[in-house]
Amino acid sequence: MNPHSMFRRGFTDLDDLAGATDLTLDRSTYINDPIHGYIQLSEDMLQIIDTPQFQRLRNLKQMGTSYFVFPGGSHNRFEHCIGTAFLAGEVAQGLAQRQPELAISKRDIRCVTLAGLCHDLGHGPFSHVFDNEFIPRARPGAQWSHEMGSEMMLHHLIDENAIDTLDACDVAFIKQLIRGTSRPVGGEKMFLFDIVANKRNGVDVDRFDYVQRDCYNVGVRTSYDFSRLMLNSRVIGDEICYNQKEAFNLTEMFHTRYSLHKRVYSHRAAKAIEFMIVDAMLIADPVLHISHAITDPRRYQTLTDNVVHDIERSTEPELQEARNLIARIHIRDTYKFVDEYILPPDLAAMASGHVVNAAAVVGFRTPNDDFTEHDVLIDICRINYGQGSDNPIDHVRFYSKYSVDEKYRIDHEMISLCVPEKYEERILRIYTRTPGRRGQIQRAARRLIDKLNRSVPSSPGSSPPSITPNRGLTIPDGPTLADSKRRRLRF
Repeated sequence: MNPHSMFRRGFTDLDDLAGATDLTLDRSTYINDPIHGYIQLSEDMLQIIDTPQFQRLRNLKQMGTSYFVFPGGSHNRFEHCIGTAFLAGEVAQGLAQRQPELAISKRDIRCVTLAGLCHDLGHGPFSHVFDNEFIPRARPGAQWSHEMGSEMMLHHLIDENAIDTLDACDVAFIKQLIRGTSRPVGGEKMFLFDIVANKRNGVDVDRFDYVQRDCYNVGVRTSYDFSRLMLNSRVIGDEICYNQKEAFNLTEMFHTRYSLHKRVYSHRAAKAIEFMIVDAMLIADPVLHISHAITDPRRYQTLTDNVVHDIERSTEPELQEARNLIARIHIRDTYKFVDEYILPPDLAAMASGHVVNAAAVVGFRTPNDDFTEHDVLIDICRINYGQGSDNPIDHVRFYSKYSVDEKYRIDHEMISLCVPEKYEERILRIYTRTPGRRGQIQRAARRLIDKLNRSVPSSPGSSPPSITPNRGLTIPDGPTLADSKRRRLRF
């Protein structure tokens, strides 16, 4: 082995080594990532990665309960955060090289990279299940998000590990980069906030990494190329803009995000298991005090997906029902999907949770039905291209090679005529905790929907919008093949 390879780069021969008065080993290292290839982890990154607070991310599945349906989706927040940090640094350094007039400093690149590394420190068990479903029910009225958790855990990480290479201004800057903003922040370059958490249009390295990583692991094909976007970007008017030739590539990215939400993240079976895990955690909360961890970083540090194992190992009688729910997941005796309605935009508000809820469905039982409110679960799922009902391309600014300092928007007709008419949909889904009552619940829910349809006022010369049941989901009377067939593989 060449002895020089053992030392930091820059010492190319023994004369260099002999003349060095302050020999320090390069503490950076490399990892081989399946998405980005070899990634160099700097000393700044390693002092955060090699802490219990960051290592916790190894036990948080990136895709939450979707892993129960897509076995390949076993990747964790740990590798996603490293990938995001790598891309954040690449974007910042690329802009600095292509546009030296931006005066991007080493401190800017460092803080942007560390913001990418730390942006998901605050995720709880099963990722978005914790802050979107569990906390609102366990702690009604509590102001909590995983971004707030990331700020809490960042402070805890710095304090517990005596990291003194970040001053108060750096920490405040990193926190703001994680939170994201579309408003000017005193003393900082506004375009830097477009890199990790872009509040203008959602085109950021967090999305670049998770879309590509999730597609790779679950086997979803995608044709968009984030590396082209990074290379064909420049800052104009304190905003990151993209070469107009990348407009369709961006459209593909937004469509891929929508497709992942439609096919993977909101999968019916994954949502049913999510309901079960949330129920189990709510039952366990008075004993295990799971929700109290959001205000205590020391406790939050040990709160991961392994909370289900904590419930399984418990012996308290109060947790027996929770243990039963976890056991049911293991044998695939899960809550069941009952029905689904894609809501017309004009009726989305009418079919909200205030109108279509468990009590309303129970109100349409027949004398022979025996289900209760506890048997019925309602989920209203919003799926979009990332900017609500807007076309996200309308929020992106482009430039031409003929005018690299002028930014403009591109109408979707200039990209393709084969584009969606709408960019958001709301789906009303009904589940049950009691699989044997699926048929009863579906028929009652459809009677409720029929009443809602009849209450919609009609306009002269046009038919009123209506919520249409999916014929293919109609459950026949009596036992079904799905109820009686015992599957060998229950993915």
